[in-house]
Amino acid sequence: MAKCDICGKGVHFGNAVSHSHRRSNKIWKSNIKSVKVKTDGGARKMHVCTSCLRSGKVERA
Repeated sequence: MAKCDICGKGVHFGNAVSHSHRRSNKIWKSNIKSVKVKTDGGARKMHVCTSCLRSGKVERA
């Protein structure tokens, strides 16, 4: 799974707890998109999470 190139957000691990309180492994995946981003050297593709896109930390090409 890819990580955000801006903030470094990736997958999170924990336990899924059922109603009977049995535990199993769970993975929460971040919402990461591959987008074209304007950089000082031109435009290039980067992996960016949607929270960075919405907050304006990245300018799309």
